[in-house]
Amino acid sequence: MSRSTETASLYSKRNILTFVLPSLLGVGLFMVPVPYQDGLTIPIAILAKMIQSGLGETITSLIAAVVVLATLASVFTKVIAPQWVMRDPFLKALLNVSPVWFVVRLFGAAFVLMAFFKVGPEAIHSDVTGGLVLYELMPVLLAVFLLAGLLLPLLLNFGLLELFGTLLTKIMRPIFGLPGRSAIDCMASWLGDGSVGILLTSKQYEAKYYTQREAAVIGTTFSAVSITFCLVVISQVKLEHLFVPFYLTVCVAGFTAAVIVPKLPPLRFKKDCFIDGTERRGDEEIVPDHHHVLSWGVERALIKASQIKSYRHVMLEGGRNAIDMVFGILPVVMAIGTAALIIAEHTPIFDYLGAPFVPLLELLQIPDAQAAAKTVVVGFADMFIPSILATNIEHEITRFVIAAMSVTQLIYMSEVGALLLGSRIPVKLWELFVVFILRTLVTLPVICLMAHLVL
Repeated sequence: MSRSTETASLYSKRNILTFVLPSLLGVGLFMVPVPYQDGLTIPIAILAKMIQSGLGETITSLIAAVVVLATLASVFTKVIAPQWVMRDPFLKALLNVSPVWFVVRLFGAAFVLMAFFKVGPEAIHSDVTGGLVLYELMPVLLAVFLLAGLLLPLLLNFGLLELFGTLLTKIMRPIFGLPGRSAIDCMASWLGDGSVGILLTSKQYEAKYYTQREAAVIGTTFSAVSITFCLVVISQVKLEHLFVPFYLTVCVAGFTAAVIVPKLPPLRFKKDCFIDGTERRGDEEIVPDHHHVLSWGVERALIKASQIKSYRHVMLEGGRNAIDMVFGILPVVMAIGTAALIIAEHTPIFDYLGAPFVPLLELLQIPDAQAAAKTVVVGFADMFIPSILATNIEHEITRFVIAAMSVTQLIYMSEVGALLLGSRIPVKLWELFVVFILRTLVTLPVICLMAHLVL
C-alpha cells in the first residue's frame, strides 16, 4: 500500500470521529471548568457529588462492605489459591497481593469495621482519625473512582494523549524532563482532583508510556491540588479575599518545586526504565522531518483511534479500571490514612519533627513561628490539618503561609500518599516523606517571599 493510500485510510471519517468525539467528551468531563456552588469545578466532580448525594448514608455501608469483601477475597486467594483466580491476570493482580499489601488490607478492614460500628479504641474510630477517613474522605474517593475508572478511557484510548503529548513535548521535556502527555495528568489534577491525576499516571505507567522515574516524578510533583480544594483551604483560614494572590503563590511555589525536587534524591535516582525493566529507546514524540508538530500529533492520535476495533472492549477496560481502583485502593487508603491521623492526633511526633522549622520561619520573618512550625510536618498526615490548626493564629501573613504551604506540599497520607503507595508507581513510604520535606524546604521561602509582597 502506497503512503498516500495509507494516509487516506488513516484520515478516514471513522478514524476522525473515533478520535474527536470521545476525546472532546473526555476533555469536557475532566478538564473544562464550570461554575458550581459559587466556585469552579469540573463536570466529573459534579457527577461524583451527585453519586454521593444519591447514595446518601448508604454509601458508608457500601464502602465498608467493599473494603471487607476485598480483604476476604484476598484471604481466600492466599489460603486456597483457586485456579480460576490464578489463571486470570486481572484477578490475580487484584487479589493475590504481596505480603506487605495483604497486611495493609487486613488493617484496612479492621479499621473500617471499628470506625463503622464505633467499637475498639476511640483513637482508631474517632471523628478525627478513622471516622474522618471513612465518613469524609472515602465517600469522595468511591464516587471519583467509579466515575474516573469508567471514563478514563476517554482520555487514554482515543488519541488525546498522543496529540497533547506531541504538542507539549517542547515544553515538558526541556523544563521537567517529562513526556508531553504528562501535562494532561497535571491538568486533570489541577482542575479536578489529585486522585484523578494519580490514577491517570498509574495507568500510563502500567501501559509503558512512563518510565519508573517519570511515573514517580509525575505522581509526587504533578498531582496538583484542585482549584476547588484551594478555595476550601483559604476559606478555612478566613482569607477568602486574598484568593487570587494566594493561588498565584501556590502556582509559583509549585512550579519552583516541580523544577527543583525531581533533580534531587530520591527522585533523581529512580531508574529510567519501564515497568517491565526495558529502557526507553529515544523519544516516542520526536517529530519526523516530513511533519510539523501539529500534523504529527494529529497523525499519532488517528493511529491510536484506528486501533479501536470494539467499543465493548473499551467499556470492559473502564469497568476493570473502576474495580481495580475501588477494591485495590480503598483498603489501602483506610489503613494508611487512619494510621497517619492517629499519629498526628495522639502522639507528639509531628511536634518534634516541626521543631527544626522554627529557626527557618523566624529567619523568614514569619510571626508566631512556634505555632506555625507545628503545622509544617503535620501536613504529611492530612493536607487539611494545617489549615485547621492555623485558624486561631492571629497574624494574617502566618495563616497565609500555612495555607499555601499545606497546598504545595502535595504528599499527604490520608489520600495522595496512600493512593501512590496503593498504585504500582514505584515509590516507598520513606521516599514520600523525603519528597514531602524537600517540597517544604523548596516552597517555604517562595511562599514567605510572596506573602511579604502581598501582606
